Amino acid sequence: MLKQLNYKHLHYFYIVARHGSIAAAARHLHVTAQTVSGQLSVFEAQIGTTLFDRVGKRLHLNQKGKRVYQYAENIFQQGAQLLETLRTDNAGVFSEFVVGLTDAIPKVLAYDFMHTVMQTHSQVRFVFKEERFDTLISEMAINHIDLVLADRAVAPDAAVKLTSHVLGKSPVSFFAQPELAQRLRPNFPYSLNGQPLLMPGIRSGVATGLASWLESEQLTPLPVAEFDDSALLKLFGSQGFGVFCAPFCIAAHVEQQYQVARIGDVDELTEQFYALTRQNQGSDAVASDIIAQARALLSKAAG
Repeated sequence: MLKQLNYKHLHYFYIVARHGSIAAAARHLHVTAQTVSGQLSVFEAQIGTTLFDRVGKRLHLNQKGKRVYQYAENIFQQGAQLLETLRTDNAGVFSEFVVGLTDAIPKVLAYDFMHTVMQTHSQVRFVFKEERFDTLISEMAINHIDLVLADRAVAPDAAVKLTSHVLGKSPVSFFAQPELAQRLRPNFPYSLNGQPLLMPGIRSGVATGLASWLESEQLTPLPVAEFDDSALLKLFGSQGFGVFCAPFCIAAHVEQQYQVARIGDVDELTEQFYALTRQNQGSDAVASDIIAQARALLSKAAG
């Protein structure tokens, strides 16, 4: 049983993973390939698992290797920051705040939530990570992420104890290429019948509500594609593949960025936004400011 991690062996593994081969790692470390290979073999033997799939002369991380690499990257990045902090004698400059973003959060909305906070907390280094909701929650559980911006809350019975802060909600708007939008606008929403529709992925917070609304209004558009990535959905919509929806609070940006036009808004269909924090994090100044800024912006957008 491994009682203590050997950080020298971990560093050899990390360099091999970054460079993709033992030979390249050896050149970087200024040692022989045999030394690198030996250290890597000892490390894999100590932890009881292989970390690479070998394809010719290249090494590809397997699933366990990817997980170990994530930890190693964090460990060595933190070590580099510690050294820099000690050199500058100013620890505050290098404090770090990691923000997780789900695929469903529009990038412009995240920017609106964050840019003023970043200016206010100029001594903080902000790190942004975009991942699936479940992955971000797992990262929060091991203190790798400080706050998650999402379009859904954490389930009450979730194993990870987090606090879901309601930021606000926005009605949903429908968009299409300008010519199509002009034709569909007069009889909206019934004009959606028979039209190609680009659907948000099932992991999106608005997906279930959209399906329910279409059913309740007896609307029958033609779902032609489904997207987990909201930016990709809008891009396909801008190229004429179908009608799509997005929060009203970013409607002006969507029209300008993707050269589309708004067909109409649906007040009964809303998209809600949340900030997720650890339960012991309520007094964190950065998290509090992000939450306050987001709530103010969504409240203003709601009119």
